[in-house]
Amino acid sequence: MMMMNHAISVLVNDQPGVLQRVAGLFGRRGFNIESITVGQSEEQGLSRMVIVTQGDDKTLEQIEKQLYKLIDVIKVVNLSLRPMVSRELALIKVKSEPTERPEIMGLVDTFRAAVVDIGPNSMMVQVVGDTEKIDAMIELLRPYGIKELSRTGVTAMIRGNA
Repeated sequence: MMMMNHAISVLVNDQPGVLQRVAGLFGRRGFNIESITVGQSEEQGLSRMVIVTQGDDKTLEQIEKQLYKLIDVIKVVNLSLRPMVSRELALIKVKSEPTERPEIMGLVDTFRAAVVDIGPNSMMVQVVGDTEKIDAMIELLRPYGIKELSRTGVTAMIRGNA
């Protein structure tokens, strides 16, 4: 069995403590959460969690069964089984002397990212894309000196009419 990252969409009742119960289930079962995003869904009173975890097909089947045992879980979908669109956002504060800024701006433009703040000795870059794009941007900015980094985690949807 091959271990790989899976994105799981979990539709839940928008109730206090749901996030803690879902995260707790993963922890108790020894499943690691690579990233988790939570927000309102298209239906009032329901939230959607997108959880990225690692495992083989059997592990994912176990996770799904365990999630359905939680009272506030309405629907669980393994997004990784179908064509999907996934995105992540990162804010990267990088050291930048005025002489380095044109070079950094070249990277920002190449990645279709944006500079959202400029300080006397730093720039804050916003980049949106798949995880690989975010990772690549971080690695290219690392030599300048990353002062601070914040990532949202993956959010995703199945493509098309599904």
